[in-house]
Amino acid sequence: MLGSCLTCIQGQGISKAEMGHSHSHSNVGGKLGVAIVINILLTVVQFVAGIFSGSLSLVADAFHNFSDAGSLVVALLAKKIGGKAADDRLSYGYKRAEILGALINSTTLLIVGVYLCYKAIVRYFNPEPIDGWIVVWVASFALIIDVVTAVLTHKAGAKDSMNIRAAFIHNVSDALASVVVIVAGALIILYQLYVVDLVATILISVYVIYHGLDLIKKSIRILMQAVPDGVDLQEVRLKLIEIDGVEDASHIHFWQLDENMIFFEGHILISDLARQQDISYRIRTLLEERYSVQHMTIELKTRENLGL
Repeated sequence: MLGSCLTCIQGQGISKAEMGHSHSHSNVGGKLGVAIVINILLTVVQFVAGIFSGSLSLVADAFHNFSDAGSLVVALLAKKIGGKAADDRLSYGYKRAEILGALINSTTLLIVGVYLCYKAIVRYFNPEPIDGWIVVWVASFALIIDVVTAVLTHKAGAKDSMNIRAAFIHNVSDALASVVVIVAGALIILYQLYVVDLVATILISVYVIYHGLDLIKKSIRILMQAVPDGVDLQEVRLKLIEIDGVEDASHIHFWQLDENMIFFEGHILISDLARQQDISYRIRTLLEERYSVQHMTIELKTRENLGL
């Protein structure tokens, strides 16, 4: 043998958190399901009101709400797929379905934002009268609905899932958009400042684009197996070498299966193969406690193994 290979697998059993997840899965689906229905109904109301009032910002908010409904559908499907157990075809499981869901949702955020900017520019050169009262009343109603759906989405797991968090940001941005539309409607009523409707649309669009780009970046980093934030490979190598009995560390790789599970792979040159259990324990402890690694593959070698 060229070397002694020690594979240490952590966290593949069912943890208390995962058990809680499985018990609450239907509850999560129920919250997201209610939020989807509410957003679809609100989309219809806002779109019709926007057409009758002549408000582009209200129509923009309707499109944004429709994208919210779509994001929630994607989030729900990704959540269900991501909960499936590993099998012979996908030995790491289906957890990255949620990252794909986040990527889809963030891409739609970007598309919606760019489209709304385009519509605002077109409307600027082709202004139309706007009924401010319809705008204010419908946007106020939308704000209440947006807050409710944001709360439902947050409770469905926004803290622990990038996929759900993407949908949650959809809802929060829509709530902020409704506030902007209310202000625009009030200014139209008081001062007939129709241009504020377009300004409101641009502000909504910029906010949506910003968050869309941020989520796209995070999703792509995970899919490309980038080193997780907060991990410096050179620092890791130095920390490993500081362990008594470790002479060198090479072929070091950190990557994420999803936004929570961090993996490590590395070749470790040790002074004495007889001490491999003690050394591997120290390595595992370092990686778990300092870098939150949950799954690691470590290959221990000596100079004799390598023929040095």
